Amino acid sequence: MKLNSLLLSLTLSTALTTPAMAAPAHYTIDGSHTFPVFEVDHLGFSTQRGRFNKTSGTVVLDTTARSGSVDVSIDAGSIDMGFAKWNENMRGEGYFHTEAHPAIRFVAGQIRFEGENPVAAIGQLTLLGVTRPLTLTFERFRCAPHPMHKRETCGADLRGSLKRSDFGMTKSLPSVGDEIRLHVPVEAYRTPE
Repeated sequence: MKLNSLLLSLTLSTALTTPAMAAPAHYTIDGSHTFPVFEVDHLGFSTQRGRFNKTSGTVVLDTTARSGSVDVSIDAGSIDMGFAKWNENMRGEGYFHTEAHPAIRFVAGQIRFEGENPVAAIGQLTLLGVTRPLTLTFERFRCAPHPMHKRETCGADLRGSLKRSDFGMTKSLPSVGDEIRLHVPVEAYRTPE
C-alpha cells in the first residue's frame, strides 16, 4: 500500500512540475500592416520600388517544436508604383497580367529556427501561374501583446530575391532589371482557438 501511495505521489508530482506541451499558435495576417515591397533596377539610373496594398493569409508557429508554416495571398491588382500610369502598365500583359493572374501566392511548409526565433520561411512562390522555390529570411521577429488591441501579435521584416524571368516576366529585359529584391514587413494577430 505504501509503495502504491509513493508511486501515485511521484506521478502527480511529475505531472504538476512538467510544463505542458505548447500547441501550435495560429495567426491571421494584418492586411493594414503587411505590404510586400519590391525593388528593381531601372535603366541603370535608379532603383524603382513598388508595393502591393492588399495582402491576406495565415501563419502557424510552434515554438516548442521549432516549426511552422505560412500561406499568403497578394492581390496583384493592388500594385502601387506611386502614380496611376505606372500602375496601369504594371497590371498589363507584359508584367503582372492581373486579369489572367489576379493573385500572387507564397506558401511555406517549413520555417527554420535558430534557438527560439524563426530565421527563414522556405517555400514556393506562384507568380503568373508559375511556381518556383523562394526563401524569405527574417531580419527581425517579435511576438508580444499588442499595445492597442491587446491581442498577441507577431511581426517580422522579411527579405528575399528572385529573377522575374524565371516566372516568364521578360518585358523590357535587360533595361529593367531581372533581379527583384523583396522587402516584406509583416504583422499577424493570434487567431482565437
